[in-house]
Amino acid sequence: MTQAFPLALRRSLVFLWLLALLLLALVLGVGLGAVALSPGEVVRALLGQEVHPIVTEMRLPRVLGGMLVGAALGAAGAAFQGLFRNPLADPYLMGSASGAAFGVTLFATLLGGLSPAFAQHAVFQSLPFSATLCGFLGALLATLLTVLLAGGVARTGELVLAGVVVGSVLTGLTTYLMLQDADRVRAVFAYTLGNLAFLGWPAVRLLLFFLVLALPPLLFLGRVLNALQLGEEVVRSLGVPLTGVKLLLLSAVSLLTAAAVAQAGIIGFVGLITPHLLRRFLGEDYRLLLPASALGGAALLALADLLARTLTRPAELPVGVVTTLLGGPFFLYLLWRRRGRA
Repeated sequence: MTQAFPLALRRSLVFLWLLALLLLALVLGVGLGAVALSPGEVVRALLGQEVHPIVTEMRLPRVLGGMLVGAALGAAGAAFQGLFRNPLADPYLMGSASGAAFGVTLFATLLGGLSPAFAQHAVFQSLPFSATLCGFLGALLATLLTVLLAGGVARTGELVLAGVVVGSVLTGLTTYLMLQDADRVRAVFAYTLGNLAFLGWPAVRLLLFFLVLALPPLLFLGRVLNALQLGEEVVRSLGVPLTGVKLLLLSAVSLLTAAAVAQAGIIGFVGLITPHLLRRFLGEDYRLLLPASALGGAALLALADLLARTLTRPAELPVGVVTTLLGGPFFLYLLWRRRGRA
């Protein structure tokens, strides 16, 4: 009992720190920008005590939308790592994000091309529900193709290599579709790099809907993911329909990835960094790691977007560039550490 209490206390403190970090990211994200606002102005605007259109119509939906995108990617990365028993798995490296981007771009092309009106209204405001479903199918098929090419989920190195190949091919196809409308290619290219600049309240509502739809199955299956770390035979011995569970997990992860990509473009490495950092404090219990990764991913992406807005002010960097600069060295470190252990 004396050993369990400090562990429970430490885990509670981790969640409290994550919530505090989210609140800090919210205040800083809304307050900093081309027009700096004081913390008092931000708090009064958030509490409804003061009318401030810059806060309520521009920065707040962007920050909240970024948090929802980060939560989706963080939870998806943790679920991928548990499902494939692969610490290097995440939506970006598994080709899932590229598949979602291809599905969304294909939807935009078939709907009438990447015309200026479509790009202005849809791609950078809030893509329709059907666009996210196309992204969902693209993400799911890309993940299944990655597993097929790797020869199974147990082949860790081959899985990452196959994911990179599938993602590269799908990115090339997405670029080809974009080049069919050269007048809009620059604007849409910013979308593929990951961009939160045009997130509005419609995108926030749509993201929230898909998170409410896809997160509960992942959280419910946290105990199954724990058992899966001991091997598939252990899961089968518990009477769990393993094929159905895997399909449900893949569907939920693909839906989260598609929702994030449809509204913000391809943002890499959030699903890789967040679970790894939190695993040091929470261990391998996916009942805790999944919700913590959602909170951590939300905070990480909100802070990364803050960097993207302030590093080259008054210009902005796509947030996907910032997460890649952070995640690339982290990925190389993980590879080096695994090689050292081997």
